[in-house]
Amino acid sequence: MGICGWIVFGFLAGLVARALLPGDQPMGFVRTTLLGVGGSFVGGAVASLLFGHPITHLHPSGFIGAVIGSCLLLVFFGRERGRS
Repeated sequence: MGICGWIVFGFLAGLVARALLPGDQPMGFVRTTLLGVGGSFVGGAVASLLFGHPITHLHPSGFIGAVIGSCLLLVFFGRERGRS
């Protein structure tokens, strides 16, 4: 999957993560995409290793891991933003 594929995949994962977690998340298109790409990288890599799929191929366990990773990043950055 090319860089454009990672961006679209990450954006979708970020949107799903924001939809799953309640609360106010004031972030735009770019921050949602960055959240999803970061979560996709971390969560997708872990899910791929756990389920034995290649890390560069699109598969359901990778998307689920990407959404979980994005949710974790969203919770983490929400707490950090709340402290300041």
